[in-house]
Amino acid sequence: MKKVSQLAINIFFILILLACVLPIVLLVSISFTSDLSIVRNGYSFIPREFSLDAYRYLWSDRDRILHSLLITIALTVTGTVLSTMITSMLAYAISRKKFVIRKGLNFVVFFSMLFNGGLVPTYIMYTQFLHVKDTFWGLLLPNLLVSGFHVMMMRTYYTSNIHDEILESAAVDGAGEFRTFFQIVMPMSVPILATVGLLSAINYSNDWYNGLIYLNKPSLFSLQNLLNRILMDLQFLRSENTSDGSLQNIPLESARMAMAVIGIAPILCAYPFFQRYFVKGITVGSVKG
Repeated sequence: MKKVSQLAINIFFILILLACVLPIVLLVSISFTSDLSIVRNGYSFIPREFSLDAYRYLWSDRDRILHSLLITIALTVTGTVLSTMITSMLAYAISRKKFVIRKGLNFVVFFSMLFNGGLVPTYIMYTQFLHVKDTFWGLLLPNLLVSGFHVMMMRTYYTSNIHDEILESAAVDGAGEFRTFFQIVMPMSVPILATVGLLSAINYSNDWYNGLIYLNKPSLFSLQNLLNRILMDLQFLRSENTSDGSLQNIPLESARMAMAVIGIAPILCAYPFFQRYFVKGITVGSVKG
């Protein structure tokens, strides 16, 4: 009976693995398929007619893509570090039982997970009061002001794994709150920090919405914003009726998939460095409420 249950679990997770991997394989395959073959035969895991037209088209715009990639890297690194730091400090504060306004902050964080101010008040706040319009802050700041889910996850980790005796012994030795946090709590919290850092990095690297709302300058476009604009341009060009039909040869479908491949490549490269901490941080951080 034990072997049967183990086999069922293995099959279940193999199916989950295939559900995650096969779409990426299909995505890469389509990006190397000619548009004419896609129209005739549809999507397939093995290209019917191998073609590099999509990547040639994107290569012709390589300067803009490289510039946007650098913006994305700077945004992801800066945003991940700052967001993880702010989240961990807030989570540590509300995990301390002696903190006076602990319950009030817990309620505020939890409330922010259920409701938000909506697009119009948010836009007015960021553009009229914080003046992030057409600046790098327009990409950084909206996602920087802490995710309630990340705060709750880190708070649970601190409550479950950072025992009061350790903190009290540090206080007896004369350590203040900041020294205790940076020299004791953070080194003991590497799994949850890596987990939240990875989630923040994915959020920043995949974000296109903030650029759409707050940016008009092409020089500030992140990779996702630029790829979105290129896709819109492709659709516009393909919809044009020309006498010679030259614009109809633009690889719309395969270029769309090639853009997606370029967009997910940075995170796929970064994930192996976080993997050993990711599962541990998720599971340990969700034991208690």
